[in-house]
Amino acid sequence: MAEKKIQLNKIYNEECLKTMANMPDDFVDLVVTSPPYNMNLRIRNGEYTSRQVVKEFSTKYDGFSDNLPIDEFYNHHSEIIRELLRVSNLTFYVIQIVTGSKRAFFKLIGEFNENLKDIIVWDKGVAQPAMQKQVLNRQSELILVFEKDYPISRQFRSAPFDRGKLNDIWKIGRGKKVNKDHGAVFPEELVYKILDNFSKEGDVIYDPFMGTGTTAFVANSMNRKYVGSEILKEYVKFSEKRLKGEKLDLNKFNDDPDQLKML
Repeated sequence: MAEKKIQLNKIYNEECLKTMANMPDDFVDLVVTSPPYNMNLRIRNGEYTSRQVVKEFSTKYDGFSDNLPIDEFYNHHSEIIRELLRVSNLTFYVIQIVTGSKRAFFKLIGEFNENLKDIIVWDKGVAQPAMQKQVLNRQSELILVFEKDYPISRQFRSAPFDRGKLNDIWKIGRGKKVNKDHGAVFPEELVYKILDNFSKEGDVIYDPFMGTGTTAFVANSMNRKYVGSEILKEYVKFSEKRLKGEKLDLNKFNDDPDQLKML
């Protein structure tokens, strides 16, 4: 039973599990999010260790360090995904495979394999240089698509796109920085592509890691309702200010480079 009624078109300054605890089942139509990467957990001499030992390596989040022990990182995201499957039928979970997350995410794929609908590759076009030798440069992220109602099939039964419209590699450049303290920004085009092809006007869109508000900004511009969770108050205020400004010009996304040519 929900403790309080969730307000639409609101970003909650709290941890996402607290927000979802107040959501009834199937409250959300679509989830779009990118969780923290656990970037500050590294490996030294074959063992996990944190590089977050001095202030300049710290994240901007008070009370949150992006260096959880791998088991804690796994358990945290397992709980979050389980709740997302309760409150929404369809979830787009954008992840980057880094040292501090890869074992956890691979294990999560196994745990939720019966709800894993598909995997989309987000090709950013330009590789991020590796931090050390003998490590692959990272040019892509993975979009794990989880579904509750009909995951056994690859068919998205409620999606509006037609046969041959989308492939499973999306070439979209990195997001432009909109806040000096938040470097890992969602590209507006990526959120637009998901909402345009997997939702309709009036749907409720939820982002449990809202950051600087890109998901809410695009959803609002596309006449969708939104709910967000964000633990940093400064980001919530920034997002609210962003949402009061001009809406996104959707015309710039009309060309679809991923249109699949039918044989």
